[in-house]
Amino acid sequence: MAAGPAPVFIGSAIYRGSSYGGRHPLAIPRVSTVMDLCRALDWLPPAQYRTSPCAKPAALHAFHCPQYIAALQAAESAGQVSDATRLRYHIGTVSNPVFAEMYRRPATAAGGSLLGVELLRHGGSVFNPGGGTHHGMPDRANGFCYLNDPVLAILAMRRQGLEQIAYVDIDAHHCDGVEAAFSGQEGILLVSTHEERRWPFTGALNDHAGGVSLNIPLPKGTNDSEFEAIFTQLILPAVARHQPQAIVLQCGADAVYEDPLSRLALSNAAHWSAVSALKNMAPRLLVLGGGGYNPWATGRLWSGVWAVLNGFPIPEVLPASARAVLEALTWPRRSVPEQALLMGLRDPPRGGKVRDVIFDRIRALMPRVKKEF
Repeated sequence: MAAGPAPVFIGSAIYRGSSYGGRHPLAIPRVSTVMDLCRALDWLPPAQYRTSPCAKPAALHAFHCPQYIAALQAAESAGQVSDATRLRYHIGTVSNPVFAEMYRRPATAAGGSLLGVELLRHGGSVFNPGGGTHHGMPDRANGFCYLNDPVLAILAMRRQGLEQIAYVDIDAHHCDGVEAAFSGQEGILLVSTHEERRWPFTGALNDHAGGVSLNIPLPKGTNDSEFEAIFTQLILPAVARHQPQAIVLQCGADAVYEDPLSRLALSNAAHWSAVSALKNMAPRLLVLGGGGYNPWATGRLWSGVWAVLNGFPIPEVLPASARAVLEALTWPRRSVPEQALLMGLRDPPRGGKVRDVIFDRIRALMPRVKKEF
């Protein structure tokens, strides 16, 4: 594939100041940490950075009900919701709380993904780490996700005339909102790896979503070697056979060993290998964030994603300016992280034995990969 334009990073100042609340898993800084790390490493020149717009309601109505969008805006303005609104739209709950930017922040993430699609019209790669909110439903919030920017992005690609699109999701949680949106739709390949018996308890091995989904539940403790076996033997062949005109990769950072909301055991190198393998398999690549609830692990992983997209070498030891970014982070769950989380971006290798359960899942899905994709 011929070299395309330089990758584009989409960010916003809204991620620096907003929070879901002090006790929420998304109280931590994530996108701002990635921006600061990449700038400290001289990886983010102004020419490759775009400020994410806040999507207008009309753009969100491509997937989300107007009444729900109006309820989000009203909740942000009032700073509270009625019992009826909480019950109907699932906002103002413990998972999806009312907070000061509860419409503008997710609308900015959605605006970033829509901008990314427009920037990819003629090819290239775009990274929107604020995106990846894959649980959002048309008429309600779900799983920390008020909107569903991956769905909005794929719909925008369809409006551009793209017919073959692959959505690959390596978050620790199944992409229930995306699957619900595209179940049975021709031309859309949905691939998800996610921890088994983990919320939202969808995406079973035999869940084909009308023939378009390849769901690969991962057992507790899945290591790099096991992920590589699944990725090379199932995911890459499925994507290659699909011949996508565009790939949307949801790169949630919660499948790594340090994350508190999963029990998988991957290193960030597993994610980077996935990005590296997919980036030349279609003329357009939109990479999104997603989960990630350890501030050091998430910031390091997504900064490495940006390095892989650009072909930057990842230093074994960070310069003082980048270490200072990581050292300044705080997290109520842990006061002082392991030194390795401060000194470099790359996790230690986390390979190991490939268990029989992994081979069983490869054997179970291989006939579908060879026949249907």
